[in-house]
Formats: sequence, C-alpha cells, structure tokens
Amino acid sequence: MANPSQFGFQDASSPIMEELVEFHDHALMVALAICSLVLYLLSLMLMEKLSSNTVDAQEVELIWTILPAIVLILLALPSLQILYMMDEIDEPDLTLKAIGHQWYWSYEYTDFKDLAFDSYMIPTTELPSGHFRLLEVDHRVVVPMESPIRVIVTAGDVLHSWAVPTLGVKTDAIPGRLNQTSFITTRPGIFYGQCSEICGANHSYMPIVVESTPLAHFESWSSLLSSSSSL
Repeated sequence: MANPSQFGFQDASSPIMEELVEFHDHALMVALAICSLVLYLLSLMLMEKLSSNTVDAQEVELIWTILPAIVLILLALPSLQILYMMDEIDEPDLTLKAIGHQWYWSYEYTDFKDLAFDSYMIPTTELPSGHFRLLEVDHRVVVPMESPIRVIVTAGDVLHSWAVPTLGVKTDAIPGRLNQTSFITTRPGIFYGQCSEICGANHSYMPIVVESTPLAHFESWSSLLSSSSSL
C-alpha cells in the first residue's frame, strides 16, 4: 500500500515487480549519466573556445555515434528479459478467472474448486474503522503464498483493466477475449489495485484486493467459502 507523499514504487511483492523496480533504477542511472555528460559538454562549450581540431575530429564523431548504440543495448537487453519473464506461464498451481463488469469484478476458481463470487467496493458509509476508502471490497481474492498463479482476464460489457501495482500485474479485460497473466506472491499480505481503464461513470469504484496467505489458510478459506455457497 502506498504511503502519503511516497516517492517511488510500492514495495515489491512478486519476483516480476522486483525485476521491474531494478530495471527502473538501472534506466535512471543511465539517464543520469547521459544528463551529466551533456551538462558537462554544454558548460565546456560555453567556457572554452573550440578549436578547429575539436570541430573536425573524426574520433569524436565516431564516439558519439557508437556510444548511443551501446546505451540502447544496455537498456534493451534487461527490458527484453523482463518482457519474456512476464509472458512466461509455467505450470501454475492455481488458475483464477477475473471478469470485469460495470462496476464490480467477478472471480472464479475453476480448476481448484468450483468457487465463484462477485467483489463489490464497500461504500464509505459502511466501511469499518481502519479500512481504506474506495479500496476495500466485500470479497477479497485469496491466493496461496509462493505459488504460481495464472489469472485469466476478460470483461462482460466494456473495457476494463485488472491491475495490482505491488504485484507488477496489469492486464486489459476485453469483452469476447481472454487475456492471461501470472504472478507469485513472495510474502503474506493484502495488496490493493484498481481498474486502470476508463470504463464509465463509476470507473473509480471497482477496486481489486488480493490477499496472500499460507497454503493451509487458503485451503481453510476455500473450504469455508465452498460450504457456504452450497447452502
């Protein structure tokens, strides 16, 4: 969860988000080096008189042609690696289906147990003390910790987007199409997200709450929910 006046990303709770934060820091260091070099050259040009040898130097032209290519390679290689990691889904332990509606989410645990429920935002007038306004829901998505989770995302009416920043997940929900993503939670906790696609008047009132728990707690929760839904 982000803090007031926070400068930077939320704490990473999945390996993919850890890689994204590291790449962000790497790209910022490259940008800082480029800005420092350009600032130094500009100040040098303002204070020093350039000679004809400097203006016509072929060595300098060779350097400023090759150096940008090296910088692009330093940025492209880790970026491509993260892209392939985000697309790779290898034998998930659990498949979760998220369906976007105006303006709530429906979830189905189809391959683990026949569990399905709707998740609505809790109105401010009914919000318990200590909970986050516009972010808390009546039914959270509970997943086992340190287990590969595949999320199949679609929509029943208009475009939506299933996004949880601390997990590094953001997938568009498109009517008539199935998109998929995956994540692994590295620690127990409650992670908040929101629909990230403008989907109508109440777009800002369809939050996402993912609760990561140990496997034993997840099995107890699923058994309890399954028994209550069958009544």
